[in-house]
Formats: sequence, structure tokens, C-alpha cells
Amino acid sequence: MDSTPKKLQLKSHVGLMGGVSLVVGIMIGSGIFISPQTVLLKIGSPGAGLVIWACCGLLTVLASLSYAELGTVIRESGGTYMYILRASGNLMAFMFAFTYVLVLRPGGSAAQALIFAKNTVAPFYQDCPPPVVVVKTVAAGGILLVAIVNCLSVRCAMGVTMCLSISKVLTLVVIVIGGVWVLSQGYTASLQNTFEGTNLSISIMGMAFYQCLWSYSGWSNLNFVTEELKRPEVNLPRALMIAIPMVTVLYLLVNVSYLAVMTPRELAVSSAVAVTWGNKVLGGWGWVMSVAAALSSFGSLNGSFFSGGRVCFVAAREGHMPDILAMAHVRRLTPSPALIFTTVISLIVLIPGDFEGIVNFFSFTAWFFYGVTLSGLLYLKIKKRDLPRSYTVPIIIPFLVLLAAVFLVLAPIIDNPQIEYLYVTLFILSGVLIYVPFIHYKLCPGFLNKLTVFLQLFLEVAPADKNL
Repeated sequence: MDSTPKKLQLKSHVGLMGGVSLVVGIMIGSGIFISPQTVLLKIGSPGAGLVIWACCGLLTVLASLSYAELGTVIRESGGTYMYILRASGNLMAFMFAFTYVLVLRPGGSAAQALIFAKNTVAPFYQDCPPPVVVVKTVAAGGILLVAIVNCLSVRCAMGVTMCLSISKVLTLVVIVIGGVWVLSQGYTASLQNTFEGTNLSISIMGMAFYQCLWSYSGWSNLNFVTEELKRPEVNLPRALMIAIPMVTVLYLLVNVSYLAVMTPRELAVSSAVAVTWGNKVLGGWGWVMSVAAALSSFGSLNGSFFSGGRVCFVAAREGHMPDILAMAHVRRLTPSPALIFTTVISLIVLIPGDFEGIVNFFSFTAWFFYGVTLSGLLYLKIKKRDLPRSYTVPIIIPFLVLLAAVFLVLAPIIDNPQIEYLYVTLFILSGVLIYVPFIHYKLCPGFLNKLTVFLQLFLEVAPADKNL
């Protein structure tokens, strides 16, 4: 009889369709229902806006190809964090984890929750903007509900993701069909002289890309859960190459549909693009688009919690976060301490949350670390050619994405420098002040060990091993 104690591990519950649903479920969120308005306001013309949507889709496809190779070389969960750790070392990995766990993921969750809340309460405040306190209360409720679902069961969280992913795709298909019907009636005025008024300022283009890329954010999240993906060497590249091109095509067609139904001015001043589209095309059934937008944001919030909590979990497992965050529930096998911690930070970020400010900060910081990650892939391709790979991409692809990342980080700063970007940079660098004493020299207060034991007993969690 084998007396070896059974290891506690997160189980591999995510198959190919689950992976596709996760990517689609996170990518199709609040962005496509709000970003078209902001992109048009920034860039100045419908034609240039469509070019930016296409360029962002192409950039996302190329970046995901690079991440697919990284995911088959480094098969540990954690995505960007783990790739930076293996290629660039502990300090840079900690700076990413520090920024991601405290700001990037909570900021993204807060933005998704705000859009969910605005669309949820919109039918009750048709003649006036909803009170801020009501919106933020509903947003907080959405975050708590998602956290409870993800803490209780991986299967339940994936089930919610798959169901809402299907509903999102169907919603976008309805918008596309509605646009085709309107175009067939001869309403093409908004699609004529489409490049008139284009603003070619580098800073403006960078900001437009930020707003558009927000709609594509989530493309890398499947890499965060590699250890929970069945046959990741096969299913990771396949899921990415099914989901991302499909979303890109849908986004382009949806934008054309918006322009077919609304004039550029109507699109630019609309507070909820999909709802305005619904009122014009569906008439009395326009409220359905408000419900669809709310469900879409909720699904994206759920998916990002599922994957984003794993970064906190993996960083703690590598010694870059408190030990309690590297533990899983002994029966449910969910990383509940990491999810609870992420929930608390998200609720704090929600209090002063502003959607456009969150998006700009998110995109600037995210593409800085994407650039670091792709530099690591180039290093691995040049210096570590003997590493086993089940999937590889031509070296020109990560090189082009790296150039795009450099442009996205530098463009808004060079052309129109703002003090906010200095604050962002200082925040990222402040991770060094935490890393040196508490991680490198391990100056850990004694009470933290007692707190870990108490929380371990209270939450019924135990340390989890890697599932490789």
C-alpha cells in the first residue's frame, strides 16, 4: 500500500473549449460597448478608427502567437509573471507581480465592474445619469458575487464563463446582422469620406490605441492558468488561434454596424454605444442591449478573476508574496486566499475609480511588461535554442510586437508628456523598495507567521504544489 501523502494541487479542469471560452469571455467585455466612442473622439474619423481596430487586432494576434510559444516552453501558471521570472530574474518579476496584483488586475476589475453597474442600473435612470453611489454599490456587489463563485468551485466559475461567452458572441452577431440589414437599406452616409478629420498626432494615436487595446485585453490570460489546462502544449496555441481572430473579426464588423446605424457625431456623444444602437434598430426592445452589455461585463469580470487570481497565487508560491496567498482550499481546490486578497484590493480601487483613467494606466503599464516579456522570448530564442518546444513562431513576430510595445509606451510621453505617466513609472520602480528588504533579505516580521497559521486554519487552506 502506498503511504506517500497525496499532494494538494489545482486540478486540470480546462479543456480546449474551456480555453476558448475563457479567452473570448475575458476579451469581449465592457470595451466593445464603450471604446468605439472614445477611439472615434481621439482619432477624429471613422475610417482611421476602423484602421486602429484592425491594427490592434493584428497586434493582439501576433502577441498571442508569441505567448503561445512561451506557454509551451514554460508550462507553469502565472503567464507574464512566470515568463519574466524565468527570462529576466527575480527583481523584474517581483516588480510585475507588485504592479499587477496591487493595481493592474484590481484596476481592470474595477473598470469592468463599473461598466457592468452602469448598464445594470441604466433602465432605472432613463432620464438622468444614475447616482455615483448607486453605480459603485452595484459594482461592488458584482465583484463580491464573482469572488464567491470563483472561491467555491473551478467548475462553476468555468461554467459561468462558457455560458456568458456564448451569450456575448450571440450579442455581437445580432449587432452585425442588424448592421448588414441597415446597410442593405442604403444607409451608407457614415461610411463615406471616412478619413476626413483624422488627427495624426502621435500622442492622440497612442491614446486611441490604449482605448482600443482595452477591448482586446485578456488575450494573454489563458497563459495564467497553464497548469489547469489539459494538454497545454496542444490546447494553448489552438485556443488562442481560435478565439482571438474570431474576436477581431467580430469587433471590426460591430464597428461597421455602429457606423451604419449612427452618424459619427451620434457615436461620439453616445454614453452607451450599444444601447443607442439598440434603441435605433430594435426600437422598444433596445433595453435588451443594456442587459447584454451588463452580462458581457460581468462575464469578463468573472473570467479575469479566474485567471488574474492565479498570478497572486503563483507569485506567492515563488516567494514574492506572503505564504498564505500560495495556499488552496483543502476540499474545493481553489486558491481562495489569493482570490479574497484580489477582491479586497479591487474594492479599494473601485472607490475613487474613473474608467478612462483606469484604462490609460492599465494599457501603459501592461504594454511595458509585455515588452519586457517579449524581450525575454527573443533571448530564449537566440540563447536557449535547445529548450524543448512543441510550438514556435518566426523570430520576426516577437520582434515586431516588441517594437509596437515600445511605441505604445513612449508615444504618449514623447508627444504630450503628462505627470501621470511619471507617477506610474515611480510606482513600478517603488517595487524595488519592497523587494530588497522583504524579499531579498527576508526581513519578515514574526507576527506574519502567526497570522499565516491563523488564516490557514480559519480559511481551511494548505500549501499547493505545482501541477506539471
